[in-house]
Amino acid sequence: MSNNEKAVLHRGAALSSPYPVSRLAPAFDSGELAAEVARAESMLSARTAAKLRVIADQIKLLQHEARKVLADAKEEQTLTRARCTFTRIPGRTYHLYRKSVGEPFFSMLAPAEWRGAVPYEFLGSYRLETDYSWTPAERADWPDDTGELVAQLLRIGGLSAGGEG
Repeated sequence: MSNNEKAVLHRGAALSSPYPVSRLAPAFDSGELAAEVARAESMLSARTAAKLRVIADQIKLLQHEARKVLADAKEEQTLTRARCTFTRIPGRTYHLYRKSVGEPFFSMLAPAEWRGAVPYEFLGSYRLETDYSWTPAERADWPDDTGELVAQLLRIGGLSAGGEG
């Protein structure tokens, strides 16, 4: 090839040439390039697989939580539909019983208040909350640490729950 033909192939300085134009240029080894591309693709596959594993674990956790929410809703529905011959007042505790045959029903009498043997099967005591959800009596005094957890997360994030910051 003559210098004129090279000018047709690449119009510009030798430094900007996309291919070697001097004997002093480093040798181009397509094997090394292929190996480098293979390493990069292998690393990409590993990173992608790791991210997908995290997402799969999150999906499993969300599925578990969804099943728990549905089970809790079914239990709440049973409590809400239980027979009751008085007006339910949020904040009060009611006691669930079942006759030998029949639907569950709420009573204001706790098992200890029956003056003798309880005539019905005792199923549990529940406090009616202001949102009309039910809390089992044994958990009614448990502290609700959700607010504290949210405040702690806000502090960690550089924010504060009180609008300070």
